[in-house]
Amino acid sequence: MTSATDLFTDLTPFPDHTQLPESDGTFVKNFQEHPQSILLTDSIKPILEKRHPDGQYCIGQDSSIYWRITDPPEKGAEAPDWFYVGNVPPTLDGQTRRSYVLWREFIAPLIVLEFVFGDGTQERDKTPWKGKFWIYEQVIRPPFYGIYEVNKASVEVYELIGGEYHLLTANEHGHYPIPPLEAELGIWQGQYQNMELPWLRWWDLQGNLLLTGEERAEQERQRADRLAEQLRSLGIEPNA
Repeated sequence: MTSATDLFTDLTPFPDHTQLPESDGTFVKNFQEHPQSILLTDSIKPILEKRHPDGQYCIGQDSSIYWRITDPPEKGAEAPDWFYVGNVPPTLDGQTRRSYVLWREFIAPLIVLEFVFGDGTQERDKTPWKGKFWIYEQVIRPPFYGIYEVNKASVEVYELIGGEYHLLTANEHGHYPIPPLEAELGIWQGQYQNMELPWLRWWDLQGNLLLTGEERAEQERQRADRLAEQLRSLGIEPNA
C-alpha cells in the first residue's frame, strides 16, 4: 500500500539530500567552532542513547537545513552550528546525510544552536523570509533556539510558545533546562582540547555536568587509582 509520504514524493520534483549542496558556502568562524560542536555531541550522547535505544536520531554540526526551494538551492537553507532531531534515521538509504531536508522528513529539530562570533545581529534578525530568527521561529520551528555568544561567554535560550519564541530565564545554577532532553544548557569555564575557554555545555537536571567520553574515562581511572591506594593502605596489593 502506498503511503501519503511516498505518493507526495512520487508526484513532486522536490530534491532530496543527495541533490542539494551540503554547505551554504560559509566558512568555519574560528578554531573553537568545531571543538565546541564535538563537545556538545560527545557529552549528550549517553542521554540520546537512552532516549533513542533504537538509534533513531541525528545531529547536525554546521549542516544545512533546507526549508524552501530556491535558486541557487543554498539560499533556501539555514546551517545551524549544532542541531538535534529525534525519531529520524541517522542515515538515509544507507548513505550519510548530506543535509536535513524538511520537505522530505517533516520533523523539526528539537533544538538548534548558533555560535555567535560577531554582534549577534544575524542570529536575532526577524526580517520575514530572510532573518535567521524569523526562519527558525516561523518556518523550521524547533521548540528551542539557543544563541551562544562566544566573546561574551553567554547564552540565550528561547522556547517556542504559542507560535513565538520567548526568552527563557536561567535557573539557580545559571542554566537553561531543555525538559525533553532531561538536560540543561549553560556556560562552563575550563580546558577542552588544549584550549582554556568558556564553553557551551550540558548538565543533567540535578546540576551535574555531563562528561565527554574522555572525561568519563579519566574519572574511572582516578576512581580506580583511589581504590588501589585504599587497598594498599590496608596491606592488600591490588590485583594480587
